[in-house]
Amino acid sequence: MPTKIRIILDGITVAGELVDTECAKAIAAVLPIETEPNEWGDEFYFKVPLTMNLDETGTIRVKAGDLGFWPPGDAVAIFFGPTPMSVGYEPVPASAVNIIGMIHGDATVLRHAKGSKTIGIEKA
Repeated sequence: MPTKIRIILDGITVAGELVDTECAKAIAAVLPIETEPNEWGDEFYFKVPLTMNLDETGTIRVKAGDLGFWPPGDAVAIFFGPTPMSVGYEPVPASAVNIIGMIHGDATVLRHAKGSKTIGIEKA
C-alpha cells in the first residue's frame, strides 16, 4: 500500500506518495526527514540514512514529479524539470535511480523553492 507524503520547502507544500517497493518502504520508515537540500538543475536531492542498491525500478528515464533514490549518494532525488544532463524538458539523473514515488499535481511549483535552506518530507 502506498504511503502518502508531504514535501515542504520554504512555505511550499506538495503532496505525493511513496510506492510499494522495498526501497520506498525503507524511506517511509525513516520519515520524517528535515535536512538541507542540494540542487542539480530542476532537481533537489539530499542524503538519507539508508544504503540501498538499484532494484527492479532502477532507471535513468524519469519525468518531472518522480521521486527517486540515488544509490551512489544514498540520496532521495525529487525531479521537477530539466537537469544538467537533459537534452529537452525531461529530467535525466546523474545515474540510475530507484523510482520510489511521485508528486501529485504540478511538480514545477518547486522551482519557486530553489535556494531553500531546508526540505522536509513527512507522512501525510
